[in-house]
Amino acid sequence: QVQLVESGGGLVQAGGSLRLSCTASGIIFAITTMGWYRQAPGKQRERVAYITRGGSTNYADSVKGRFTISRDDAKNTVFLQMNSLKPEDTAVYYCRPLGSESWGQGTQVTVSS
Repeated sequence: QVQLVESGGGLVQAGGSLRLSCTASGIIFAITTMGWYRQAPGKQRERVAYITRGGSTNYADSVKGRFTISRDDAKNTVFLQMNSLKPEDTAVYYCRPLGSESWGQGTQVTVSS
């Protein structure tokens, strides 16, 4: 059973930074592509970034150059460093392994203008 625990969200002013963490269990983390997703009020959930087992990364155009995804396989943890935050980044952020249908509880990110 896949379990995902996200943390690190909060309230920040525009231009600020946050670092999200997600610890996963129930998977072979080191060989799993991990993604970060977000869902803003009234909008569909969208993928923000993903990182492969080899460390290759991919970002949504809306966050490219501002967000950085990374992983620590020894700790079964994936991170999302978010810089230059904008009010439109406000959302609940989730992580999920590629191919999994499981979701964690998410972590709320609120960016004030």
